[in-house]
Amino acid sequence: MRYAFWLTVALIATWLLWSGHFDNPFLLGLGALSVLVSLYVSLRMKIVDEEGAPAQLGIRPFVFYAPWLAKEIVESNLAVAKIILSRKMKLKRNMITIRSHQKCELGRVILANSITLTPGTVSVQMEDDKILIHGLNLEETEEDMSGEMDERICRLEKSK
Repeated sequence: MRYAFWLTVALIATWLLWSGHFDNPFLLGLGALSVLVSLYVSLRMKIVDEEGAPAQLGIRPFVFYAPWLAKEIVESNLAVAKIILSRKMKLKRNMITIRSHQKCELGRVILANSITLTPGTVSVQMEDDKILIHGLNLEETEEDMSGEMDERICRLEKSK
């Protein structure tokens, strides 16, 4: 029930922020209806759980991890743009397997998704504590690839 409550709060906040309608009762009613329908469908699909609504992480992901990840995404975008716009594309495509040090599956999923969000890399497969990554220009070793991101996610879930 705790997860349903926080999902409802998140849906209401998202609708209010994105719609910008705070004074029209009809639109507020439609917003409330859309939140209720979304919540009903989510509960019926049984996706309102620890993984779908990670309330146990609190606000830490938004304050500490998201800004750092945004910076990494911008830096990777610039690196990929430099490769694409150069006369000779110096591609070093590679597949490497990294080990994640997170204790829960949610932490490993956050790591794999963060790697995929970073331009030029895609998490191909995740099995137990190993993640197979395809990279556009991978010169890094396993430790370089997962190092700081892995540590930050461990701090996020407080498992390291």
